[in-house]
Amino acid sequence: MTLPFAPGPKPTLPWTNLLAMRKDSLGFLTQLHRSYGDLVHFQMGPGHFHLVNHPDLNREVLVVQAKKMRKGLGLQRAKILLGEGLLTSEDQAHMKQRRMMQPAFHHKKVATYAEQMVRHSMALSDSWRAGQTYDLSHEMMTVTLAIVAEALFGSDVSAESDVIGESLTTVIGAFNALTNPFAQILLKFPLPYTKRIEAAIRRLNETIYRVIRERREKGTDEGDLLGMLLSAQDDEGDGSRFNDTQVRDETMTLFLAGHETTANALTWTWYLLSQNPEVEAKLHAELDEVLQGRTPAFEDVPKLKYTEMIFAESMRMLPPVWAFGRQAVEDFELGGHLIRKDSLLILSEWVMHRDARWWTEPEVFDPTRFTPEQKAARNKFTYFPFSHGARNCIGEPFAWMEGVLILATLAQKWRLKLVPGHPVVLDPLFTLRPKHGMKMVASARN
Repeated sequence: MTLPFAPGPKPTLPWTNLLAMRKDSLGFLTQLHRSYGDLVHFQMGPGHFHLVNHPDLNREVLVVQAKKMRKGLGLQRAKILLGEGLLTSEDQAHMKQRRMMQPAFHHKKVATYAEQMVRHSMALSDSWRAGQTYDLSHEMMTVTLAIVAEALFGSDVSAESDVIGESLTTVIGAFNALTNPFAQILLKFPLPYTKRIEAAIRRLNETIYRVIRERREKGTDEGDLLGMLLSAQDDEGDGSRFNDTQVRDETMTLFLAGHETTANALTWTWYLLSQNPEVEAKLHAELDEVLQGRTPAFEDVPKLKYTEMIFAESMRMLPPVWAFGRQAVEDFELGGHLIRKDSLLILSEWVMHRDARWWTEPEVFDPTRFTPEQKAARNKFTYFPFSHGARNCIGEPFAWMEGVLILATLAQKWRLKLVPGHPVVLDPLFTLRPKHGMKMVASARN
């Protein structure tokens, strides 16, 4: 018996759904789920798409039938920027890279970055003045970039941090353009936009390859992520090491993934705290009790339970990665329906994290959803800010610790209130950003 397609809107003019998706991505996906259920088939142009929104189906896609899929089109096109890094590589190459990089994100290694996280957060805290207005989107981008740059390169690029930051912003903008169906064609033309992208990649490459060359000449391990990439060996496979191009690709991937998503998660967290004073008060009470006025340290992270719950709930309500895709490499069955080869499956954190079947009053900011008891009782595939399965984010432990320590360091001394009248508009591009930044006024707690 031939399997049917999943239910969905009837075919319309070729680009109707694409235009609707581009006009309001979050609303479009939410309405598809409300109208047609947990597995929805629709077309955008000539392509077949499926919105997947049930924990059992999520598990099928991310774990059980993962070998029948590859990364979505956006990340396939991102190879223009990232090469064959961990985020874009596939199959055996991806498994080998992950084996070789895993030691860099071992619990004991991640712990060594805590001091850097707190030091950069303290420098930011010390620069703030009571009564001044700051764009928290910019502030969080700056501090997370400083942290990931030092974690990757030690002190080798400290003098170039402004150039790196500007170049990364341009490259991240290019990611958003890659979702355009004509992106690969447009990027071949010598337009001012493509020239800026090429110049930004060239500047980043110059810095990365220079540091790689200097490190190889010195032959020393500085204890940072770059040192681990240079010394990484595939002991379980063919014993090979990364060449310079592979190190560059992994470094670019870590640069991008290591600060953009965490910065957005923190920006939304400050916004949500400003709108929920009772949660903010409990956060301050925990910080006062645990830290007793001293600077946070790695040993405090497991004690700052409510702080972590706030960060988790923020990523539920306003997930920095709001959706991601998988492309079918063969026909297969999912939930009793046909998934045709080359179809794109969309899993949306935005839709799943706000589904009232799994989250009581999903529009309410409630960190207690993430107590150990609540987490244990919940299907883990209802919450996936870092994905699940073999391709879950390798830097997840780093991101959790960074989020907790930055929140603790800054909230220990400061309250942040949204500037009255400042427009808070969701901008779901490659990540979920505030379209107009996040203007907030700082006031000292003491």
